[in-house]
Amino acid sequence: MKQLSCQASIRAKLTDSVYEVALDLPEPLPFAAGQYLQVVMGERDKRPFSIASCPSQPQQLLLHIGASDDNPYAMEVIAAIQQQQQLSIEVPLGDAHYRADSARPLLLLAGGTGFSYVWSILQAHLASGNGRPVTLYWGGRSANDLYLHKQLKRLADEYEQFDYRPVVENAEADWRGAIGLVHHAAIAEQPQLAEHDVYVAGRFEMVRVVRDDFVAKGLPLANLYGDALAFI
Repeated sequence: MKQLSCQASIRAKLTDSVYEVALDLPEPLPFAAGQYLQVVMGERDKRPFSIASCPSQPQQLLLHIGASDDNPYAMEVIAAIQQQQQLSIEVPLGDAHYRADSARPLLLLAGGTGFSYVWSILQAHLASGNGRPVTLYWGGRSANDLYLHKQLKRLADEYEQFDYRPVVENAEADWRGAIGLVHHAAIAEQPQLAEHDVYVAGRFEMVRVVRDDFVAKGLPLANLYGDALAFI
């Protein structure tokens, strides 16, 4: 782990409240897909964010930051970027990274901007040429929250091994996908759940429920990965 000063910019607004942030590093930094960094706001104020980009881009890291006026924790980071164009970060961190040497199929499960964690893993897996099947379940309150929905559909068309399963809690009349809680969709559609490597990211309360329900369905805890698991 290193502490670095980097150039920071907002590359895009993915939704009204989700920002894609680019961090340009002074030198290439090796990291594993699924790791995270901490933005150093103060000596005792370090804020974690998953790295959304792939290790093949070692000198520019991308983040997906969900920030709004009622979420000062993240909004203060966005404000710092806008005002200073520079951040201090600690990177790389986390042991819940992509296991490229496993023989098990992958199941990626994300709620909201927890998607950034599994997005890094998905990109690395598809780029590696590894033929293991990978299924992504991404849940949001509405279809608008699934900000890379069209890109994921294109990837699913391009890669035979990749299955994309979007899930929303509140659906419009023209929605084509599952409705409800994202992990319920995975349980309903994956009878061989216990045979997967499962990578999960989202709010702590969501990850706790996923852990309990998936283990109850036979998934070995050793095959469940997610940084939140260390804190719940």
